[in-house]
Amino acid sequence: MSSHTVTARPTNACALDAGTDRTEVPIGNNSVPAVVVGAAGPCGLGVVRSLGKANIPIFLVDPNPAEPAMRTRFAQKRIISALSGRTLIDDLLALRTAIGRPSVLFLTNDEAAMTVSEFRRELEGHYRFSLPSHDCLTSLLQKHRFQQLAEAYGFPVPRSANIRSPSDFDKLANLRFPCIVKPTAKSAEYLRQFARAYKVHSREEAEAACSNVLPVAPDLVVQEWIEGDEDDIYFCLQYGAADGHAVCSFTGRKLTIWPRDVGETASCTAAPEAHAIVGPLTEAFFRKLGFNGIGGIEYKKDVCTGAFLMIEPTVGRVDRQEEVATLHGVNIPLVAYCHELGLSIPSAEPPPKPIIWRDLLTHQKATRSAPSKRRAMPRGSRIYDSYWRANDPAPGLYHGFAVLTRLLQKATDRATAPFKWIPVRLRKNGSNLRRLAG
Repeated sequence: MSSHTVTARPTNACALDAGTDRTEVPIGNNSVPAVVVGAAGPCGLGVVRSLGKANIPIFLVDPNPAEPAMRTRFAQKRIISALSGRTLIDDLLALRTAIGRPSVLFLTNDEAAMTVSEFRRELEGHYRFSLPSHDCLTSLLQKHRFQQLAEAYGFPVPRSANIRSPSDFDKLANLRFPCIVKPTAKSAEYLRQFARAYKVHSREEAEAACSNVLPVAPDLVVQEWIEGDEDDIYFCLQYGAADGHAVCSFTGRKLTIWPRDVGETASCTAAPEAHAIVGPLTEAFFRKLGFNGIGGIEYKKDVCTGAFLMIEPTVGRVDRQEEVATLHGVNIPLVAYCHELGLSIPSAEPPPKPIIWRDLLTHQKATRSAPSKRRAMPRGSRIYDSYWRANDPAPGLYHGFAVLTRLLQKATDRATAPFKWIPVRLRKNGSNLRRLAG
């Protein structure tokens, strides 16, 4: 593969800081490797493809070899035992020994970010990465602490209540419904049993939802609902330097989410019209808290007031839809890689027309439930699927096959459901299928 040199050039769709102490160094096969922790969903795949644009040697690690991202041609794959805890650190140190030199580290989930932060002293010297202080990271990963910090520093957030037990239910009287109920931190155990969040329309519904979730997630946030549709949800993705300034910044807008109201991004695009507001707001908030590294903040625009309100941050890791920034010319993983190694910052090269990043399966579910969403897609946009790419087809093919298999299994289960009573009835009558056939 060829190598190339990255240079800096600002654009009106994002913020890029070239810096003054950068050395232009070719990037290619002989570059410092990157290690991406976590292959689940489109997140890790987006990071790998973003770094793959510069021919960087990449190692993608995950406990599950069946993840579609583990089929990408842009990375070497390694199976590890866990994505968090002491086991993850031991696996990363063993991988460092196998690679033979330090690598730049990228994280794709909160639990991995917390683990790396906790054991950062052991990893320093073996990996290059930027994280804020452990206290800062912990505070931002806990939604009620984020709320408290935003309110203390005067940043716009909807009102909320922190619920840790039924004795806190009286706090709900101060909120205007509808509201969103969600855990302050989403653990793997929580996500196995519950939805990401629940929209409730009364105090009674809020109490019922909290009572159901508290045994598994004993720290909840009930946040006031902001009037607006799914495409009123914006996000600002950044990479911040140690002094607090944003080395690069990208603002996007969600088009569809699934499940509706409370789900993950199903499709999104750039939102340069909002960047002048949410870009500086995000940078100011992160600077105030001493945050550095990869992060972002989700906003919702109140259709009644026009104000942008902070909903929740993503810190210490890339976002699910991080690749939408790369597709619009703002390659945040590559910027982070170059900044960690003292290379010149890559230029931003906006596409000639807007791009829609889309997870086809969840997007179809979202548009089936709200057909008007299909008609509201920006016209003239080029669509990139989160899994399928012509130059990297295996993840998309594998993902499509897995989805088709699940659909066929569901169809088979529905088709055979009416006959499941037959063996029970035959046993009750002292008969069996063989005698019936005879």
